[in-house]
Amino acid sequence: MVNIFETIISTFLENRIGISNEFLNADLAFQLKSNLIELYEKEALKQAGIGNKTLLTLDKDIRRDKIHWLDKKHQNKHESAFFELIDDFVSYLNKTCYSGIKSYEFHYTLYEKGAFYKKHFDQFKTDDSRAFSMVIYLNKGWQEGNGGELKIYTETGFEMVSPDNQKCVFFKSNELEHEVLVTNETRMSITGWLKTSI
Repeated sequence: MVNIFETIISTFLENRIGISNEFLNADLAFQLKSNLIELYEKEALKQAGIGNKTLLTLDKDIRRDKIHWLDKKHQNKHESAFFELIDDFVSYLNKTCYSGIKSYEFHYTLYEKGAFYKKHFDQFKTDDSRAFSMVIYLNKGWQEGNGGELKIYTETGFEMVSPDNQKCVFFKSNELEHEVLVTNETRMSITGWLKTSI
């Protein structure tokens, strides 16, 4: 596990974008994807909004994904295993990089065919507690023509990240603008933020 964490941190330090291609093991990725599909079929996912809780608005011209928040109170064993992994990563990040992370929040994310999320930052103007963004993908067998890439803008251009199964992407929430390009297939992930406040 330490090797996976080191891969994320070392690639982040090199390029401001940390990537691990196998952050989740195959079984956990499958189980979390199954959870997400079940929630989607039960119509438990909600249209994602823009802004924080006090300034939340819905605008399908900007984003069209659907979400469902993960919560330890759900007592789902697979989500619990995911939280244990995140706890271990946060502990390692704080120990090795003195990052001061105190909490986190994650939600399932599903993009239906034709959905997208236009260029944005993840940190709110009225709340700077989001320090790092993380996206963990649940798309086995994703093909180049399926679209749905994460396009991250850098000082020298941009980097395209394919939403491949088990992959994790990690970057500072207030530094890099990014967007999700139009997807041609159902695109699934867990998206979240490591925070400096509780």
